[in-house]
Amino acid sequence: MTRGARPYGIIENVVTHPDYRQQGLGRQVLHYALALAWQQRCYKVMLLSGSKREETLHFYENVGFKRGVKTGFVALPPEEL
Repeated sequence: MTRGARPYGIIENVVTHPDYRQQGLGRQVLHYALALAWQQRCYKVMLLSGSKREETLHFYENVGFKRGVKTGFVALPPEEL
């Protein structure tokens, strides 16, 4: 077990309804999620996003996430017949 078997958090696909964007709600949600993770002694929180938009990536960076630290890969199950 690494990191003393401490947990880690995963956040995926942060989406704010268009009518409520640019009001700081996404930032508040992410700050709250990070606070919960640190309270639970998570040693890291990873954020997964399919967005390639620079403004979205800058948003995540401004909340405290670092770009380029890890490379993510996703495996999906084969289609069920």
